Amino acid sequence: ENAVVKAERAMEIDGSDNHEVVSVLNNVKNVAKARTRGNELFSSGRYSEASVAYGGGLKLDAFNSVLYCNRAACWFKLGMWEQSVDDCNQALRIQPSYIKALLRRAASYGKLGRWEEAVTDYEVLRKELPGDSEVAESLERAKTALWSKPEETKYLGFNDEVEEVSSLDKFKTVTSLPGISVFYFKSSSNRQSEVISPFVNTLCLRYPLVHFFKVG
Repeated sequence: ENAVVKAERAMEIDGSDNHEVVSVLNNVKNVAKARTRGNELFSSGRYSEASVAYGGGLKLDAFNSVLYCNRAACWFKLGMWEQSVDDCNQALRIQPSYIKALLRRAASYGKLGRWEEAVTDYEVLRKELPGDSEVAESLERAKTALWSKPEETKYLGFNDEVEEVSSLDKFKTVTSLPGISVFYFKSSSNRQSEVISPFVNTLCLRYPLVHFFKVG
């Protein structure tokens, strides 16, 4: 939006007959439209389409760190964490102090089990955001994962779905995990369980650092 305002002011100064300024203004407006469209699609959960919209903006402005970061969020939601890391890297090359891109890259590293890189990013974020409890918790979780057994590390990442627990052994494992866990005990004969289930799924998406387990 600021870029559009600046381009419009430049056109006012140089005159509307300056074709170069008009071309720049049109390009800036199209990039802004692509970003707005991508945001709308992302908000409605249409992540694949949103990634295409952001990509369209990047074809017009290959140095737009916000579009790279936003597209990285799409890849993350789609489970395409390598691509998410790649776009975060692009955003950080353009804007090295981009906190949101660093957060997304760290989260993507966690999903990929690349805990050493995740720790490195979270240590930087801890210095930049000393009062952020989520960053502090994420750093500790990533550090724990570095020395945890491979079968345990899958529970130390960022959670976007409720985990089913159907055996006693698994229940014993998940109840000893670090961090915060929420257990939902369901019953197929209890109608209220079916009513609550979608609410638990929503909470899981809203709080990705909390483990949600469905027992039954």
